[in-house]
Amino acid sequence: MSTILNIETSSRICSVAVSRDGMVEYQLEDMEGMKHAERLAPFVEKCMQEMSRREMKPDAVAVSMGPGSYTGLRIGLSTAKGLCMGLSVPLIGVDTLQLLAVKAMFRSMDWEGDEILVPMVDARRMEVYTAAYDFALRELLAPQPMILDSGSYAELIAGGKAYFMGDATAKAKAVITSPEAHWIDGIEAHARDMVALAEKAFRESRFIDPAYSVPYYRKEYQTTTPRNRVLG
Repeated sequence: MSTILNIETSSRICSVAVSRDGMVEYQLEDMEGMKHAERLAPFVEKCMQEMSRREMKPDAVAVSMGPGSYTGLRIGLSTAKGLCMGLSVPLIGVDTLQLLAVKAMFRSMDWEGDEILVPMVDARRMEVYTAAYDFALRELLAPQPMILDSGSYAELIAGGKAYFMGDATAKAKAVITSPEAHWIDGIEAHARDMVALAEKAFRESRFIDPAYSVPYYRKEYQTTTPRNRVLG
């Protein structure tokens, strides 16, 4: 039996879930937005206490690797690394774009199996982090940052099988107006949504090295200088 502690901090949601053999046993989450530094450690502690109460021990820690919030990803990964080293268990990295695609798959829809899943993570302004997958999670569009315009995803949309999901869909709808584009609302990343991918990685022994693992930012982190400082 595999017990995995799942940590998701790539977006505004901070969540932690305990899974056993691919099923969620216990979960905690905060939906108020970007309080990861405040919420994550207490959530992890409560999950560890719950595992102890149920006489469970973690066999691995899974963490969302991004793309997503720069600060959130750093907090989540550093916490996961510390847990792995302290508990002497392996680390599993879960791609956030794949997580969103899998969550969409599990939605109660009449899938035919040849649809294209296009997750989108908001990257501010008109930028997104995105990719495209088939139902075997084979890449049809490599993960990348993209500036949205009316021609974005034109080839994928042309077949009428492209389904978009993620927290960037609202702004994408404003520029991608093709009637052949389909939208799945309400798909956000939670720790419970990592469980299937984390369990598969565990069974296949696909672990990452805590010492050298870094989040998938997909583009360089950019800092800005306050306008009043520029003007002197």
